Amino acid sequence: MKKAYMLPAIFIDRDGVINQNRADYVRSWDQIEILPNALSALALLAASPYRLIMVTNQSPIGRGILTREQVRSINHQLVALIESHRGRIDAVYVCPHHPDDHCDCRKPKPGLLHQAARDHNLDLDRSYFIGDALSDVQAALAANCQPILVLTGRGQGQQRLLKQNGYANVPILPDLSAAAVYILNHHRP
Repeated sequence: MKKAYMLPAIFIDRDGVINQNRADYVRSWDQIEILPNALSALALLAASPYRLIMVTNQSPIGRGILTREQVRSINHQLVALIESHRGRIDAVYVCPHHPDDHCDCRKPKPGLLHQAARDHNLDLDRSYFIGDALSDVQAALAANCQPILVLTGRGQGQQRLLKQNGYANVPILPDLSAAAVYILNHHRP
């Protein structure tokens, strides 16, 4: 029996990559501020053969600040906005846990990426993860994906941490748009 063809993916962090990161957490749709060029970047990626998977730690759920339904609603509205600008997100994966819960799904652990790979028949070795934090890079590497750090969100401050932790070879790009162009111009699935 032939093994089913596995698809490459681009995993995308939410806060700091698609929308502004907030120190007090994004608590409602009204607090979503889309980063410049993010919607056009997602429209560009929508035409690619990659599956586009949003992967986000949402500890406000575990902290009792937001409910799962509130986060689901924010994500649903965000995906609808992306689609209204000719982009797409094929699936959304959320870690709802508090950092002290030591779950397998909170980045830097790769649990959400592995779950998405099982759910969507993804080839992690041919996949990318675009994030703004060291934890995104670590999750990507733990899942055998190619990480890309963007300088939006926490990225500027995290750049130094990459080098301190031995990740000097990770591409560092200005934003989601530059990451999309990098992937599409240099790496065909």
